[in-house]
Amino acid sequence: MQNTLRSLIQAARRAKRRAHVPYSKFHVGAALLTADGKIVIGCNVESSSYGLTICAERTAIFKAVSDGEKRFKAIAITSDGSGTTPPCGACRQVLWDLAGNITVVLDGNSREPVVMKLETLLPIPFEEKRFTRRRKERS
Repeated sequence: MQNTLRSLIQAARRAKRRAHVPYSKFHVGAALLTADGKIVIGCNVESSSYGLTICAERTAIFKAVSDGEKRFKAIAITSDGSGTTPPCGACRQVLWDLAGNITVVLDGNSREPVVMKLETLLPIPFEEKRFTRRRKERS
């Protein structure tokens, strides 16, 4: 698994170089590992209308899903920062919705990567089944 994580981090670093960041100048790359071992990369792409900017993590998972991928094992994320850059809240929720409780590898650049399950970053995700259950309990 250690070799797989290294490969995933290297792919995320390559993706980071493709980022389109004319405003923030902050490059982020992500590499998503599918259940069958395929790596799908993504980078952040900025728009002059900041709300239309897309993060590297969502780029990778949307790209994978649009290519027919449905099952995932892990995602590696790297950035220009000196430490780790965890995914934003929107990315955490999208990852949960489309990939479930996958392994998240935060590249520490010069430090050791931080490895955790997505539930550590999103301990109480929004899930339809949670709200459906609560409605049934109230009835």
